[in-house]
Amino acid sequence: MAWMWRFEKADGTEVPPAVEPEEFTTQGDAESWVGEVWKELLDGGAEQVSLYDDGSKIYGPMSLRADGS
Repeated sequence: MAWMWRFEKADGTEVPPAVEPEEFTTQGDAESWVGEVWKELLDGGAEQVSLYDDGSKIYGPMSLRADGS
């Protein structure tokens, strides 16, 4: 399994991440990573993320803003 994040603006346009993600072998590892770097991702232009497992969308988009907007 390969867990990956998609980084997007609020309108769903994909943007490159400000922090390069590592390769994640579990959903928990992927979620922990985004929990640690969400502020840097937001500062770098990503406003929301979606999580994928082997190309299948698991959930998202999830806002990176603290207020959820």
